[in-house]
Amino acid sequence: MLKTGIFGGSFNPIHKAHLAIANYLCEFAGLDELWFLVSPQNPLKQQEELLPDAFRLQLVQTAIRNHPKLKASDFEFALPRPSYTINTLDALKAAYPNREFYLIIGGDNWVNFHRWYQSERVIEENKIIIYPRPGFVIDEATLPQTVTLSDAPVMDISSTYIRNAIKEGKDVSSFLHPEVYRLLVDYLHASS
Repeated sequence: MLKTGIFGGSFNPIHKAHLAIANYLCEFAGLDELWFLVSPQNPLKQQEELLPDAFRLQLVQTAIRNHPKLKASDFEFALPRPSYTINTLDALKAAYPNREFYLIIGGDNWVNFHRWYQSERVIEENKIIIYPRPGFVIDEATLPQTVTLSDAPVMDISSTYIRNAIKEGKDVSSFLHPEVYRLLVDYLHASS
């Protein structure tokens, strides 16, 4: 069974913290692969700032081009919306029975996990790896058996910060893969 991390999110856009965490989990947490599962709609987030689905997928594909253990996935694009994690995990297990999936979430998401649709079932039926986020302390002793706390590096970069900085004309190229930065700047300037 291939150990496959599922790192879901809007990746609006994907940035170097996403890549560093994914790389760390593949190299130090025993994952064979990690899939960036680009989500078309997060039920807990506002949609007005969301870049088009295909463009966000293109940015992920561009960012991971030279990382063989990382994959870009549009799996959720064909699922009913909103895309609830439990439905995605059920569909992934049915489509890829030869893989063992690990849901990857940040400490900020774990704090609000009780708000997720069928969160108890997600915990009972799936393995979860939590990576640290600044300002969110997780007590490892309180975690269910299916949940692991990763010691991945703490990184404080947000996609919202990057989009806003670019709109303000700031150079935040060091936060993004160079080609992702170029594509994003071109897109944001063309659409403003």
